[in-house]
Amino acid sequence: MSAATVVPLLAQVATAVSEAIVRARPQCAGADPVLRRSDRADFQSNAALPLAKRIGEPPNQLAALLTSELSAGENAVIADVQASGPGFLNITVTDESIWEQLAARLADAQLGVGRPADGQRIVIDYSAPNVAKEMHVGHLRTTIIGDPLARVFGFLGADVVRANHLGDWGTQFGMLIQYIDEHPDQPWHADDVGTDSTVSALDGLYKAARAQFDADPAFSDRARARVVALQAGDAATVERWQEIVAESEKAFGAIYDRLGVLLTPDDYAGESTYNPMLADTTTELLDKGVAVESDGAVVVLSEQVNGPDDTPAVLMVRKRDGGYGYDSTDLATIRYRIATLHPDRLLYVTDSRQALHFQLVFEAARRAGWLTDAITVDHVAYGTILGPDGKPFKTRAGGTVRLMDLLDDAVAAARKIVAEKNPELPDDELDFIAEQAGIGAVKYADLSTSRVKDYMFDPARMTACTGNTGVYLQYAHARIRSILRKAGDPATVAVDTDVALEPAERKLLLTLDDYALVLAEVAQALEPHRLANYLYDLARAFTTFYDTCPVLTAPEPARTNRIAICQLTARTLAHGLGLLGIAAPGRL
Repeated sequence: MSAATVVPLLAQVATAVSEAIVRARPQCAGADPVLRRSDRADFQSNAALPLAKRIGEPPNQLAALLTSELSAGENAVIADVQASGPGFLNITVTDESIWEQLAARLADAQLGVGRPADGQRIVIDYSAPNVAKEMHVGHLRTTIIGDPLARVFGFLGADVVRANHLGDWGTQFGMLIQYIDEHPDQPWHADDVGTDSTVSALDGLYKAARAQFDADPAFSDRARARVVALQAGDAATVERWQEIVAESEKAFGAIYDRLGVLLTPDDYAGESTYNPMLADTTTELLDKGVAVESDGAVVVLSEQVNGPDDTPAVLMVRKRDGGYGYDSTDLATIRYRIATLHPDRLLYVTDSRQALHFQLVFEAARRAGWLTDAITVDHVAYGTILGPDGKPFKTRAGGTVRLMDLLDDAVAAARKIVAEKNPELPDDELDFIAEQAGIGAVKYADLSTSRVKDYMFDPARMTACTGNTGVYLQYAHARIRSILRKAGDPATVAVDTDVALEPAERKLLLTLDDYALVLAEVAQALEPHRLANYLYDLARAFTTFYDTCPVLTAPEPARTNRIAICQLTARTLAHGLGLLGIAAPGRL
């Protein structure tokens, strides 16, 4: 299946270069055309350099031969080829071909982007908050990075399974349930404290329970008994636990709605889901010789990774006391997902500190035969959010920052910016726009940074109207929509392909033509920042175009062609921001 319904010009030129290589030197068939965009022409091919070295020929001589082959060909796309430097080819495409790309992409519901991932099932594990605990700054990156990956793969045709692996099981719940039952006057339901405060209230109750557990031996005995009751399926205890989970999920849903991410209750599959599978998973690992008994515990000793003491790194499958932990659950989870969901690809979006853990889990899954060569698995690691002091983001008191507080700060900063630019806006409209801008700013600040890097959380910088920010892109989109409203925003536009291109038109249209290639790169490298930075480059290219190429006052047919350029740019910006999970308001 084609990767795009409208083949990008870069791909068309790459094919032409490959065919020229075959004609010039048949023994080099299949060689990489080494094509990229260039400031000296539309594209540059560096293929002659490695090929000349490979066949023992002067690179300038081979470049000249390739230039001759390309110039003599009947390719309707290429207008000019010039050899340059030690074996480079500078290639210019025809104005007509660029206009044709504009018309084709504008007429296509997918903006010319095909569905190359059709038939693939991709499971994406992201967000994973803990029940009865506040979502905090640590949950932001996994949620914001995982969501665009789900959106991009879905747009490219994949069957995406979003997996929100909630922390909803463990001994702490016995302690919390016992405390709640002994303090019925303490409110924690959404109906009593509000959805936004449910988990905050539960978190407070848990901390109180922990304190009493440590100080009161009688309570600690009752709490341990409640843990046993929960694990044994005692009806009253399980009912209370289910109630805590349900109330927590309401609070998570409120944050997901505010963030505008795709996660819904249908995507939740907590640790409790896999609890009944832990014993069978352990037995299978033992039977296959992947796990071994060690001092009363069951472990997997890595064959690939050694610890600091030069002994094999260990996965704890079952503890000495017969209990199960984090390692056990993740092994049961990957076993279940492969056997039941039949994925082609598995993605785990967690911070980089868990890299060793997942390396060991994936190794064990391969040794057990669950993870085969037919399944691709990736740990999509990311760095840390830093505060203004360059250290991991904390409250002034040194505590973890609540996610809702962090979002509130960004929206407040955006509201100030929007109010300054639009003093006539009524408060309700101002609040709506500020929410879109503030949330978009937080998400874009994360997504415009390579996920493996740390980045600094600074609401003032994030909400700036200039520079590489989400607000800048939202303003760029709103400005184009304003131009189109003034032009009447015609439903269909007939592009005249005989019009000579201005340099700014050319640069913008070639940038628009890269959209499918960029999305393919995001899917291949699992790096949403490539899309974010593409959109920033697109917005800048539009600014240059608008500053040098009048739209509304231009004579025909230039005016109509430029309206078409505005339409495709607006659609691409809005669509790209949408894939990042960021709103693209028509007015800002």
